[in-house]
Amino acid sequence: MSKEDLLKEARQAVIEGDEEAAEAVAKKVIAEGVNPVEIINEGLSPAMTEVGDGFANEEIPLPGVLVAAEAMTKAIAVMEPHIPKEDVAETLGTVVIGTIEGDIHDIGKRIVATMLRVYGFEVHDLGRDVPIDVFVEKAKELKPDILGSSSLMTTTMGGQKILEEKLRKAGIRDNFKTMVGGAATTQEWADKIGCDCYAEDANDTVLKAKELIK
Repeated sequence: MSKEDLLKEARQAVIEGDEEAAEAVAKKVIAEGVNPVEIINEGLSPAMTEVGDGFANEEIPLPGVLVAAEAMTKAIAVMEPHIPKEDVAETLGTVVIGTIEGDIHDIGKRIVATMLRVYGFEVHDLGRDVPIDVFVEKAKELKPDILGSSSLMTTTMGGQKILEEKLRKAGIRDNFKTMVGGAATTQEWADKIGCDCYAEDANDTVLKAKELIK
């Protein structure tokens, strides 16, 4: 099977939110000896971006976004162990990431964590509904280069502002860069709360994380 056919199947699996198809195409990628990074970059990620744009334009409901993200996660989980060593960079830096307190959404953040690992970051994923104080404690313990928080809902994004305040109060805010993401967030929000960076999606997170490390 050609790379183009694999990309087409990968894209379709994500857009349709078909987890079985996503895992199946991932196994084909491995069997055909195609570099998984190419399928992730050229097939899975663009498809997820397309789904996200559909949600933003009110063409795709939230459940559609979640099943698409889960399909992408399944495919990446199958392919990740088979990424050539030369495509896995030396550790660029350490990232602590989690979904902010009160928000139970986890799929998008997990995709971001996976993509960061693929591109050479050491990632500590705190999970979802993470208390603000846990972010602060882990920042002290792990001494990351980047601390990222995700919020999908406007009702929980205020926690990101509180996090910035508590980091300053703890005297550690200047020890690393902070990043916010999730459907509820924007660059304007990041600027307002004093966060270093806003990332729109997984690909954008990788690009901006590299910039922050520099």
